[in-house]
Amino acid sequence: MQTRSRTLTAVAAALVLGLTAGPLAAPAFASPAGSATAARVTTGPDAEALRAALAGLPDSDATAALVRVGGNDGTWRGSAGVHDLASGRKADPHALFRAGSTTKVVTAAVVLQLAAEDKVDLGAPVQRYLPGLLSSAFKPVTVRQLLNHTSGIQSGDGFGDSFEDAYAHRFDTLTPKQVVASAVAKGPEFDPGEQQDYLNINYTILGMLIEKVTGHSYAGEAARRVLRPAGMHHTYFPGTDPRIHGRHNHGYQAVKQADGTTKFVDVTEWNQADRWAAGDMISTTADLERLITHLFRGEIVPKPQLEEMFTVPSDIEGADMSAGLQRFEYGGTVYWLKSGARYGYSAVVVATRDLSRTLVYSVNSTDAKGESMNPVAQRIALAALN
Repeated sequence: MQTRSRTLTAVAAALVLGLTAGPLAAPAFASPAGSATAARVTTGPDAEALRAALAGLPDSDATAALVRVGGNDGTWRGSAGVHDLASGRKADPHALFRAGSTTKVVTAAVVLQLAAEDKVDLGAPVQRYLPGLLSSAFKPVTVRQLLNHTSGIQSGDGFGDSFEDAYAHRFDTLTPKQVVASAVAKGPEFDPGEQQDYLNINYTILGMLIEKVTGHSYAGEAARRVLRPAGMHHTYFPGTDPRIHGRHNHGYQAVKQADGTTKFVDVTEWNQADRWAAGDMISTTADLERLITHLFRGEIVPKPQLEEMFTVPSDIEGADMSAGLQRFEYGGTVYWLKSGARYGYSAVVVATRDLSRTLVYSVNSTDAKGESMNPVAQRIALAALN
């Protein structure tokens, strides 16, 4: 059996595969005022390497970056870049940002809580809980197979495949039901459990499962069961609201023009309703650090169910996705991570299981949905984990 993923996870791609991205042409907006880095350090993390990783922002790859490194040997906090290109003001180190697929960690935690309460059987088919959602073309798909991306359900449709198409519809609403319906219409990609293919559709369906089982909204259950217990007081789900409410740094997408020049388009405001339980969350680096810390300590999900987050399918060659997380090994150490990317924003949360090293960053990438890892993000990861 084989595994594949259409979305390369940022840190794993950089550290395991050694990917590097070539620089874009130097942007006209780079300014010394935005390149200052504010940091606090105790002992442990390589402060010099981390400061160097953030040096020179904004540049053609990113307009801002926020970093938190923690662990047994101390902590480091840093930020660099600008709040927005027009003003050139320093980036807000406590800014909110679109956290993308790190949302899946929260969704998985809610489902595992429901399993601990015997409200959901991870080995039961999702068809039991959501009858009629999948067509007769689908074999039984277990809740666990949704959690670890082995369901065989294909991706749902969006507002087009290009940035230009998506940008034209950035204020329009595509509902999760519409996304799932388009995925179901395609039929299965493979039989459940045969392969691993990381796709948002699995967690969109899990959001529906949560609502059906609890009788409450996904956002409400996520807040009650995960956000508040973890102390994530600045994290929320915007739904159809395209704005980021609260302190935030602007996000930009680099767009090549016909004359060969690059235009940086402000993509801060965007309706993300279609991402929902798979990637709709807005958060901060401090809140994501709280999430991974409380979660790994067993304070959010009971420890028997928490094992699902540290278990990858053993019968699928090359599988590395568990319930809400991804496993990767670097330098003899096993890390568990989740990345997320929306236009203008990319984020990662990484930790060893014993929390001896944690890393959370938000990078305002100018090509957050690109195939290669952002060079700024790569420098941060290497500095934090080496």
